[in-house]
Amino acid sequence: MKKIDILWVDDEIDLLKAHVLFLEQKNYQITTCTNGADAIDLVRKSFFDIVFLDENMPGISGLECLAEIKLIHPNLPIVMITKSEEEAIMEDAIGSKIADYLIKPVNPNQILLSLKKNLDHSKLVSEKTNSTYQQEFRKISMDLALVNSYEGWIDLYKKLTHWELSLENIEDNSMLGILESQKAEANNLFFKFIKKNYADFLTSTDGPIFSHQLLKSYVFPELNNENGTLLVVIDNLRYDQFRVLEPLFSNFYKKEIEHSYFSILPSATQYARNALFAGLMPSEIEKKFPNYWKNDTDEGGKNLYENEFLTAQIKRLNLNITHQYYKITHLKNGKELADNYQATKGNDLTVVVYNFVDMLSHAKTDMEMIKELSGDDKAYRSLTASWFQNSPLLEILQKAQKLGQKLIITTDHGTINCKKPSKVIGDRDASTNLRYKTGRSLSYEAKDVYAVKEPQEIFLPSSAMNSSYIFAKEDIFLAYQNNYNHYVNLFKNTYQHGGISLEELIIPLAIYSPK
Repeated sequence: MKKIDILWVDDEIDLLKAHVLFLEQKNYQITTCTNGADAIDLVRKSFFDIVFLDENMPGISGLECLAEIKLIHPNLPIVMITKSEEEAIMEDAIGSKIADYLIKPVNPNQILLSLKKNLDHSKLVSEKTNSTYQQEFRKISMDLALVNSYEGWIDLYKKLTHWELSLENIEDNSMLGILESQKAEANNLFFKFIKKNYADFLTSTDGPIFSHQLLKSYVFPELNNENGTLLVVIDNLRYDQFRVLEPLFSNFYKKEIEHSYFSILPSATQYARNALFAGLMPSEIEKKFPNYWKNDTDEGGKNLYENEFLTAQIKRLNLNITHQYYKITHLKNGKELADNYQATKGNDLTVVVYNFVDMLSHAKTDMEMIKELSGDDKAYRSLTASWFQNSPLLEILQKAQKLGQKLIITTDHGTINCKKPSKVIGDRDASTNLRYKTGRSLSYEAKDVYAVKEPQEIFLPSSAMNSSYIFAKEDIFLAYQNNYNHYVNLFKNTYQHGGISLEELIIPLAIYSPK
């Protein structure tokens, strides 16, 4: 096994012989020097795994030496060691991206801990994470066998997401395959839970908060901030994607509370988001706003009247608030709002619907490059984070924070990577969505779907007499028998929504105060 090469730079290195001997006995190889100039020369000529650097040396100071070494090897870990506890020196060192900061006198175990933290960190974290998940695996398996409430499913989904994010970021991800099997089992049981309870939940006071109850339950009660509130609805955002985005704006917003709510069925934009803004279920929207509601097979946009729905809900609840609504569907829209965001000052509620994630998921079906970039959930999360970091939405959040606005972030439904096809036969008026179908005379594999013969039972409109709905379970996508193989090849491993899975139905809402 190759020894770790350490460069230790200190003008009093002779006083540290005991430390050097201690590390050599631990199988580390130590090169020493007494000044910054020699250290810079050594770094140019040889490769070191880590540098211990005294801050206070004659000639070139430790901070100056640090800057020179970083120019030669930007990623070389450097541990600054100093007698000084001055805050300015600490800040300079930390700002120069040191690996660690130690105050003299240091003992050998401090040095050893710093080495392990910087050189063995990934290995130690990997071993600990895998070991902890193996213990947690048994507990999750027991929870899966016993969970029988919507609160239990929320907790279990969050736990599975936590382990997915933890396991994918370590060197040894051998446990990921086991986790994937556990997630598949969870989705199978969750489908059965929803199939059994969904209709009853919609008429019960003991069920989860659904799309149409979201604003009344979680958003409107928060409109007590004198500087106003910004509500951002990022279309088609899963809980795991939300977890990846959240650290990117934590520098200027502090989370106060996080809720989880359930998307209605179908977990698709025209149903879930219209219900969110209207405060009504789809069949109620169709009855109350017949000129605004469009069924799946109707021509034209299906989400054109969200602001009208929102205005009507505010009026129906007798809320004395001012609001503005913006829908961002492309980069130009986003930049215009970011540039003119000051105009929202004075609103009680500013609503921004951002369609990027939905566009990404649909583009994945059509564009080979997007397929390559988001081939699995980890890549899909990474692509979402990259978009957010470079999008006008981040600038909008920063400007909202400067105005002192409260922030609420949520979505309308999630999405799932579809891997297994299931055959469906329907007439030419049947809908085209891959995770749910509505129409007359649908033929399907009963084991693969939740079928609803009477749409009114779950507050859905009927597009025609004798229309029914079917909702795909787990990661199944529904393909018509005509050109079946073509569509299977086209849509396999694409992100779709509208059906029943943890990823599509259990979705986040979080409330933040400006820092």
